[in-house]
Amino acid sequence: MNVAHAEFVVSNTKAESCPKTKMPEYAFIGRSNVGKSSLINMLCNKKKLAKTSSRPGKTQLINHFLINKQWYLVDLPGYGYARASKTKKKTFQKFVVDYFIKRKELVSAFLLIDIRHEPQPIDLDFLRWLGENFIPFSIVFTKADKIKEKEIETKINNYLGVLKADWESLPHHFVTSSEKRLGREPLLNYIQQINQKIEKH
Repeated sequence: MNVAHAEFVVSNTKAESCPKTKMPEYAFIGRSNVGKSSLINMLCNKKKLAKTSSRPGKTQLINHFLINKQWYLVDLPGYGYARASKTKKKTFQKFVVDYFIKRKELVSAFLLIDIRHEPQPIDLDFLRWLGENFIPFSIVFTKADKIKEKEIETKINNYLGVLKADWESLPHHFVTSSEKRLGREPLLNYIQQINQKIEKH
């Protein structure tokens, strides 16, 4: 897929306030230091489309970006290390849950995982929640440039090995690096294939 057009459309805190269209949506979410904004900018070929920050937890709203005037990339608040009060974190959780449960245009979620780390309970819990609520998702391993190339397969196999304890079939996964633009085409082509299937129906 060639991304010829990418624009910010709207930010909000309510699923009900999301764009009133029937275009498919793909939501990106992960822990607040996982490199989500950098990945989104890399996918869209725009350095400052999503706001990056050295301070984790920058994204605190549901952000809609219109891609090629055909589908929406949705940037959701990170979870985990965000510097926010407990009250704010509960607010984030509520509107993120509402988005996933209520948003009929959502086609798939992409859960971002830092490839350098061992499986974290907070990520495994969220994966389980997505499964229990029948929300289609893929795993996107980020920051693959931060480890040696020969370690990548080992890290992924270890992660998927942990998932096998709870999952009958493993989710689709991608390996990415925003720095090296790794994984861009496979991820975008995956979205394109889903969009084409939707159009046929």
